[in-house]
Amino acid sequence: MLGSAADAEDILQEAFLQVFNNIGKIQQEASLAGWIKRIVINHCLSQLRKKKVYFEEVDELHVSDEVGVDEQQFAMSVTMVKEAIAQLPDGYRTVLNLYLFEDYSHREIGDMLGITESTAKTQYMRAKEKVRLIVKQKTTA
Repeated sequence: MLGSAADAEDILQEAFLQVFNNIGKIQQEASLAGWIKRIVINHCLSQLRKKKVYFEEVDELHVSDEVGVDEQQFAMSVTMVKEAIAQLPDGYRTVLNLYLFEDYSHREIGDMLGITESTAKTQYMRAKEKVRLIVKQKTTA
């Protein structure tokens, strides 16, 4: 989410410190993983806010979710996708990670980041397309 292993390690350390200091406040063991995940994500978002990540506001944009792509033609390795995601601007990468990997809805992402649901959707669509383009360039080079 942060685009840098060093930043991620720092945030993880801060998050675990917060977890350790507040572990007595957790009421149900079953919700421990979700509670820790939320703390880590909040620390990541705080770090991104400090870096003043820009989320481009747009009016309603009608873009289909899927572009006609032959999935087998664009079969890509996990490493190539990770590298492509790492190259995304912070705003795109944040929305993509929250939606794809953390399973938040566009509305939830918008609330977390202080942007509209439409902007979250647009950022996600643009991020996804940019990842496709980066991977395509690497596979044709």
